[in-house]
Amino acid sequence: MTAARGGRQRTTRAAMGAVALAVAVMAAGAGCSDGDDTPSAEGKGGKAKAGTEKTERKRSKVRLIGDGSTAYTGRQPHQPNAERLAPGEEPPQFVVFSWDGAGEDGNELFSRFRRLGEKYDADMTYFLSGLYLLPESESTTYRPPGRPPGASDIGYLKDENIAATLEQLRAAWLEGSEIGTHFNGHFCGPGGVASWSVEDWRSEIDQARWMVRNWKTTTGFDDLEPLPFDYEQELVGGRAPCLEGQDNLLKAAAKEGFRYDSSGSGLQIWPEKREGVWDIPLQMVPVPGRSFETLSMDYNFYVNAADGDQMREGLLAAFDRAYEGNRAPLIVGNHFADWNDGAYMDAVEEVIKELCPRDEVHCVSFRQLVDWLDAQDPEVLEKLRTLGVGEDPEGGWETFLGGTA
Repeated sequence: MTAARGGRQRTTRAAMGAVALAVAVMAAGAGCSDGDDTPSAEGKGGKAKAGTEKTERKRSKVRLIGDGSTAYTGRQPHQPNAERLAPGEEPPQFVVFSWDGAGEDGNELFSRFRRLGEKYDADMTYFLSGLYLLPESESTTYRPPGRPPGASDIGYLKDENIAATLEQLRAAWLEGSEIGTHFNGHFCGPGGVASWSVEDWRSEIDQARWMVRNWKTTTGFDDLEPLPFDYEQELVGGRAPCLEGQDNLLKAAAKEGFRYDSSGSGLQIWPEKREGVWDIPLQMVPVPGRSFETLSMDYNFYVNAADGDQMREGLLAAFDRAYEGNRAPLIVGNHFADWNDGAYMDAVEEVIKELCPRDEVHCVSFRQLVDWLDAQDPEVLEKLRTLGVGEDPEGGWETFLGGTA
């Protein structure tokens, strides 16, 4: 079957099923963040079960929120139906592509990958840094925990870049992708987010929401269309700068109604909840030609002096061992950055082109992934979590899950 999306035909799938790391890199290849997600000033996804189609957008009267920066426009279009696995059914293979910082600059990487997602059937998660919608002239309205008003370890965007970022956010959401958060000031290392209290994190989350919900007031861009969603409802997860401070972040996230967090590092196994929130970490993946693995993020390949070919082949190898083994979701993190002359951007593009059009693969946002997880029998998920990296289910899926759903 096919379902129309944005004027083109999309093939439905048999089952819906599917940080920047800095300062130092551990011997195993894990790391923390580069501390700078700032775009240079110069410079689809989840599929429905067989017999279903993605919901077509039902146009309703736009209801502006607050100063008109955001608006309620109805249910997000192009969302797959999350259905519970039948007894003995093989789990779908999910792949999540996510982007830290998510801003549009002269290199136009946000728009590049948004268009790729539309063409190659990939919904994605864009982790917006709230400051990317706040003009530097209004910087002191940001009150970072433990820092002076307006302080930030990433730069503020120029007005034209703010406007371009708004355009991409609007289009991405309408095409089915998710707008999460990378929070605001990107404070890594001593005195940074690793030391924040639960209340510090709650303040940061509240300010991230405020910047998205009030950009018309802060920018004066009265002639631009609102973002077509209520960010109080849209924002259900994020990724912390440098993958730091997750313990208190999870507690804050639970209080703020988040459904997931992707600030950890882990293995290619099925995720579980912590503090009532799905903990979906970046994963250790192969580095071809090297004796260690690294996190599934562009910056980690960069700091390990791996080239674009190694990143591409490493991600494809990680996919293969999940697909042929435990079917754990593959989680990929990236930045809109030109490290190694853009080799990692090219690698990610090639992986998207290779994997996402496949009938058996579901390239989804984090929100779509947790929709599916929440629809499953908890006993089935618990059994899936007993499978190690690349481990085949004993007796095949029909036997392994035959009596648990």
